[in-house]
Amino acid sequence: MSQHNADNIMISPIHQRAAIAPNTAAYRIAELKVSYQTFSQQVLAIGEQLIQAGVQRGDRIACIGHNQPELLTLYWACVDHGMLFCPISPRFAPKQLLELIHTHQYGYCWLADSSSSSPTPALRAALSNDITQQLNLDFTQHSRASAPVPVPVPALNIDPNQGVNAILTSGSTGLPKAAVHSLANHIASANGSKSLIDITAKDSWLLSLPLFHIGGLAIANRCALAGACVVFEDKKISLAIQLGRDKVSHLSLVSAQLQQLLTSDNCDLSQVKAMLLGGGVISADLLQHLDTLNIAAFTSYGMTEMSSQITTGKARADGSSGTVLPKRGLKIVDGEIWVKGECLFLGYLKKDSLKRNGQTHDGYSRPLNNDGWFYTKDLGHWDENANLCIDGRADNMFISGGENIQPEEIEAALKLHPQIDDAIVFAIADDKFGSLPAAIIKIASHSTGQPSEAELSKFLVNKIARFKRPRQYYPWPDISTVGIKVVRKEVVAAVLY
Repeated sequence: MSQHNADNIMISPIHQRAAIAPNTAAYRIAELKVSYQTFSQQVLAIGEQLIQAGVQRGDRIACIGHNQPELLTLYWACVDHGMLFCPISPRFAPKQLLELIHTHQYGYCWLADSSSSSPTPALRAALSNDITQQLNLDFTQHSRASAPVPVPVPALNIDPNQGVNAILTSGSTGLPKAAVHSLANHIASANGSKSLIDITAKDSWLLSLPLFHIGGLAIANRCALAGACVVFEDKKISLAIQLGRDKVSHLSLVSAQLQQLLTSDNCDLSQVKAMLLGGGVISADLLQHLDTLNIAAFTSYGMTEMSSQITTGKARADGSSGTVLPKRGLKIVDGEIWVKGECLFLGYLKKDSLKRNGQTHDGYSRPLNNDGWFYTKDLGHWDENANLCIDGRADNMFISGGENIQPEEIEAALKLHPQIDDAIVFAIADDKFGSLPAAIIKIASHSTGQPSEAELSKFLVNKIARFKRPRQYYPWPDISTVGIKVVRKEVVAAVLY
């Protein structure tokens, strides 16, 4: 795809790619490959259905479903028409979903077909008595299996600076906010990512992250802009088998997934060029294994409000997050991280937005300082190689006996233990010290039991100061979380209440 000036009117990369290379694969699901030409037709057909249903530019569409081609098609149809694609995890309870719909004033709602075990049937019943209009879209109008028919580039001029999606934040306090991005934000994000992690029209990226998370939507945008193929996960086979069968070249994984993948039988990674790794520190052994396989591994620091990646670098065992990517700014003031740049979101959806002549006015709030910097609430520092190191969240810190306690520092130390997969540290009340650290421990699947408190105390002796060591340990509760991030407050509440 040619370079764009984000200030100019342009045509969606899906339709551009359909004109440039119509027969290349836009996405793959199981054994089925769908060309950009066919995908372009699907997007156009859904766009027409949205217009016929009365959806206008600036309208908000709640799209509830797991990763599937229909959800991807809806996103690009919204890009074509300046509608807001608002994807939501179906793992929210129906009551929470309705609360989100009302809070963010989603005027329309599309529910993916799913199993009876999901909240969809109950939600459909609740929505039938709600003012939100349900959308019934026919995705078979241009069947994925039908033979492609030549189609010219459609005359769909779009403003790349207009909002096209609203992604929910992790929601650590109360209901999650909805961060709005433009296509220009996503173009800047994808181009910055490509400066280190090259992707071409011959490549494919596994959609291992949900489209209702900025990491998943970023994969969709990177692929479209490069003319690459989005590969949907095939839950019927193992990841190791799928990577070989589908010739996946790029993928995003957390440490636990990588560990499982590298120890799988018959794991063929010969086609894999790059991995973007998340989920904390990656062990030196795993990184060495990737190096012997000649796979480039990267770690990154990113956030919803910055359209995904902010810093990226070669994966290191020290857990650093690389250097700042192009078109972004990052500064650290008194240990606190501030960001700005072309990737910075348009703002959070406001409840009191006004619509006139099909345009949304005063619909977003973007809390910036006078110089245009956004406060992330993350803590960090630069190492001697100018790599960013994340120290935790400012709003997680607590004081114990006059000393500042940063839970993430203790959690990182605990996760170095071979029997521990995850840990959450939080404050418990104490008459003498005000608060003391306690830890919730998630035991690795290969472990036979939780290490004793005495064993853990001995393990932490040369890793953290004595006053930072947890005074009490709890087993990980049996709960499911909505997003890909573990919500700290939910886990703590499940243990204490």
